[in-house]
Amino acid sequence: MKLAASLAASLALGLIAPAGAADSFQFDPSHTQILFEYDHLGFSTTQGTFTDWQGTLSVDEAEPANSRLSVTIVADSLHTGWADRDAHLRSADFFDVATYPTVTFASTAVERTGDETLTVAGEMTIRGTTQPVVFAVEVNGLADHPMTGVRTLGFTATTQVSRSAFGLGLFAPAVGDAVTIRVSGEATLAETDRDS
Repeated sequence: MKLAASLAASLALGLIAPAGAADSFQFDPSHTQILFEYDHLGFSTTQGTFTDWQGTLSVDEAEPANSRLSVTIVADSLHTGWADRDAHLRSADFFDVATYPTVTFASTAVERTGDETLTVAGEMTIRGTTQPVVFAVEVNGLADHPMTGVRTLGFTATTQVSRSAFGLGLFAPAVGDAVTIRVSGEATLAETDRDS
């Protein structure tokens, strides 16, 4: 139910060889998904996605801590595969998309935790409430793309949040309060930075 995000994982570019300056990367929307899931009464796991979002990413390869990420998700773009549930999640009982049309995430800190892992901390805002969120990031690959030749990052970022902390606590704890957010995707070096 948050995304953001998601995207925080792309800050994993800080794991590559030093370059000495921040570069802009562009998310590939055809290969990036913002996913969420939660427990339903102990019987099943309900899963969903957000399909409309924009993100900006600046990466300092020499000093990952200087990297920055921001993501804005259109809350109305959530889909769980069942129209009635989607309409309820968009209503004032949950996201209240008419009043709060976006979900946002902005990074505040990046820390390398291993050769191919890091954490990205930031602030997520849902329904007018801002909470700290930390994503654990795995770098799936970082290389020139075999089809385009453009440097490409593949990543998976995961976190777990309490939906009630954002004012979406209806039916908790029978319906799980803990929501897992997973962002899996790709980002490519922006054209303006390819020759720098």
